[in-house]
Amino acid sequence: MSWQPAEDPVCPAPPSGVELVLLPRAHDVGGFEVRRALPAKERQMVGPFIFFDQMGPGEFLAGKGLDVRPHPHIGLSTVTYLFQGSILHRDSLGSRQPILPGAVNWMTAGRGIVHSERTDAAERDHANPLYGIQLWVALPKGLEETDPSFIHHPEATLPAVTDGGLSLRLIAGEGWGLRSPVATASPLFYADAVLAPGAAVPLPEQQEERAAYVLEGGVSVAGDVFEAGRMLVFRAGDKLALLAGPQGARLLLLGGAAMDGPRYLFWNFVASSRERIEHAKEEWRAQRFAKVPDDAEEFIPLPEARVQAGAATRPSEGSPTS
Repeated sequence: MSWQPAEDPVCPAPPSGVELVLLPRAHDVGGFEVRRALPAKERQMVGPFIFFDQMGPGEFLAGKGLDVRPHPHIGLSTVTYLFQGSILHRDSLGSRQPILPGAVNWMTAGRGIVHSERTDAAERDHANPLYGIQLWVALPKGLEETDPSFIHHPEATLPAVTDGGLSLRLIAGEGWGLRSPVATASPLFYADAVLAPGAAVPLPEQQEERAAYVLEGGVSVAGDVFEAGRMLVFRAGDKLALLAGPQGARLLLLGGAAMDGPRYLFWNFVASSRERIEHAKEEWRAQRFAKVPDDAEEFIPLPEARVQAGAATRPSEGSPTS
């Protein structure tokens, strides 16, 4: 999905057992709410995860739908995972793949790719819900210029475990005795966990950086309670478990090895150098990126803003959607 403007997440004072608490800010995209937890002023990345957006829950009326026009990416992988609805992914490699709840679309931009995300025309004769998560995973410096690729993994291929009141699906990486078939460029874990009231889920201890996003319900950590819509970032090495409250909880658990340095972030571009961002901007202005087959008539123009050194930044005006 293309970058949209959003205020920085709020970072209230953390309680014991938690390094940071990020409270995402919401904005509207084409009729449904998007909440962004990463990047934040206080935290650019958790492991390689540099962008975290919750899409919805929302609903498009009949005749309407998601229309994120073709736009470019470099230096990252986009990871789309849905709870409700569907999105039709198309890209400049010729991929055309609907994604449904429980499956994962993993698109690696590398040196450059263009994609669009829309509601399929065949689905627009009725109302359509949309609810899901999109992450961006920064690529290590040695792989920033890798060839672009796209892989779809159906729900049935992702490993899952049920233990008491915990149901967990490992979307990518390794953890909880599971290994996902989704290929990653660096060590990480990303999981969807549903907890019954009073059930607990431990955090993997082998990864240096770890976080949990409370999607639904509430959890407690070391006696402190956190409601939905919060990202909890944990200290390295702490042995922790998250305990669901009386209504249960649904969590997205993520983390990995610390990245090999900070990243520049402008619009849909991620890179370890300012010069690479500037080159990508010029390539998009000049329309030298490849086109998306069957979706080449529209595109999102480049927002004009300066890339700041070091930290994650955004353009002053975001890219509109159709």
